[in-house]
Amino acid sequence: MSQYELFDAENRAALLAALDELLEAERAGARVASETAAAVHGDPELHRLIAHIRQDEAHWCSVLVAAIRTLGATPTRATGSFYEKAMAIDDLAERMAFLNRGQQWVVRKLQALLPTLANPDIHHALSLMLVAHEKNIGAVDVRLREGGAGDA
Repeated sequence: MSQYELFDAENRAALLAALDELLEAERAGARVASETAAAVHGDPELHRLIAHIRQDEAHWCSVLVAAIRTLGATPTRATGSFYEKAMAIDDLAERMAFLNRGQQWVVRKLQALLPTLANPDIHHALSLMLVAHEKNIGAVDVRLREGGAGDA
């Protein structure tokens, strides 16, 4: 194996590890948002916000699965530990704030990963994922500032 091939294999392995880590986090976020939305009663606006986040998280799961398969690998089936941590928080406003911290973690991971990507299709998809997460963070921040998340 040449030095170039070894370097390429190491880069591929690191990229796949990062994509799997993001997939686990997105899967956890989708489950948290799904279960949280199901528990929200009497606040249609909050329910829509959380349901939108769930839909986004599920979409990014499918994008990450496609990216991993593009690289010839099998995506992880694991769900990140974020799920258990978030669902242990009973207070809805606190859980929403925690969900936002998870979204911020994804943003930081994407910001670090994007400059390293050579594949233009994966780069484009993850750039869109970054923007979507930033928008969701902003929407939740506004909701929390305007009076919290209400009661489940």
